[in-house]
Amino acid sequence: MSETTPDTPAAVPLLVPSDGVPDVVDTEEKFTSALKSLESGTGPFAVDAERASGYKYSARAYLIQIKRTGGGLHLIDPIPFGPGHALFSQLNDLLNTDEVILHASTQDLPCLREIGINPTKLFDTELGGRIAGLPRVGLGPLLESLMGVSLAKEHSAVDWSTRPLPNEWLNYAALDVELLVELREKIYELLSGANKWQWAEQEFAAILLTPPSPPRIDPWRRTSGMHKIKKRDQLAIIKNLWTARNEIARSNDVASGKLLNDSAIIEFAIHKPLTKKDAEKALRPIGMRARWSENMPTWISAIESALNTPEDQWPPMKSGADTLPPIKLWRERFPEKYAPLTHARFAVETMAHELSIPAENLISPEIIRRICWAPPTPRATNADVNALSEAMAALGARPWQIEIVAPSLAAALLEREPREVPVLETSEAEPASD
Repeated sequence: MSETTPDTPAAVPLLVPSDGVPDVVDTEEKFTSALKSLESGTGPFAVDAERASGYKYSARAYLIQIKRTGGGLHLIDPIPFGPGHALFSQLNDLLNTDEVILHASTQDLPCLREIGINPTKLFDTELGGRIAGLPRVGLGPLLESLMGVSLAKEHSAVDWSTRPLPNEWLNYAALDVELLVELREKIYELLSGANKWQWAEQEFAAILLTPPSPPRIDPWRRTSGMHKIKKRDQLAIIKNLWTARNEIARSNDVASGKLLNDSAIIEFAIHKPLTKKDAEKALRPIGMRARWSENMPTWISAIESALNTPEDQWPPMKSGADTLPPIKLWRERFPEKYAPLTHARFAVETMAHELSIPAENLISPEIIRRICWAPPTPRATNADVNALSEAMAALGARPWQIEIVAPSLAAALLEREPREVPVLETSEAEPASD
């Protein structure tokens, strides 16, 4: 819903780019021309990328949108060129002569880096909006509340690997960067006016410095519906099915869920079918899909292999990943850790409200949990703020976050009795890293 009041004029639909939809850059000649045009412009570069999420296994970019004041708007098809092409190197050099503006940059940076685009100066409009205290930070809501225009999102979930790309899709993609430079200025003004610009600068720099996440330990454990699983042989089936599905998806560049979704894997683990007839019966409650049958022999083989695996080789019920216990166990089994956590969470929520910033952006909840689980100094004495600050920095907290949060966190670590905060009771353990 739009954030309008009776005194607020309705947002004006943004239907087409000001200079129309440009031709797709899909040849070296067009790419070279686009580089010259962008080089003639001034100021930061508005950048976006479209992927085929939900259709392809890979997270590669299938379209790159770039706009610069005085340098035009360009839609680059990266597929004809491939990763590491010399023209992408030239584009990267050009982009790094100024700031790159991205919306929700952590979503697009991996696919941009894959083709050789690695920004060195960033402005993230989504994160900037969060730090500024705006209630809705999607691109559409930001443009509506700050610029008075509305974007249609009817093509946000299409298959961008489609070739040729329909003109209405290209129009949609172009509009994502049409006003991104102007939006950046609006958000910058809000940040500066609230004395939050240095916070945002540190956050943007941290995004660029964050290394790629390491491979997850036991990624199959993230299968949706794991709460239904009570036995180790069921875990063995899930592991085998997830692995088989992943191999087929990767080799064919097809989204895993299109081959067999998580609900089907869970049903297979519960019912353990060893024939096609039994497998189809097991899936009947969730709706059997034709494509799942294409690899039915593989699924049944994976189930059979799991059941034939010696019991001592079945996966344990508990993961060996570096995770903390669920919060409800803290209260029951680790009250000396739970008490400081309740006070720390309350302090963070209070400060976040006063500063008009989401609590998770003021400080990562994972950092708070880890500090309370393993304090840097003994709790029998006054918490050492310097030692605490070092521990927070080691866990990834930025200087501005440490300056604001460390004193209150140090005080919370001295608490012996919990503060009743109902929301803590439903919190689940989270992975140590994403």
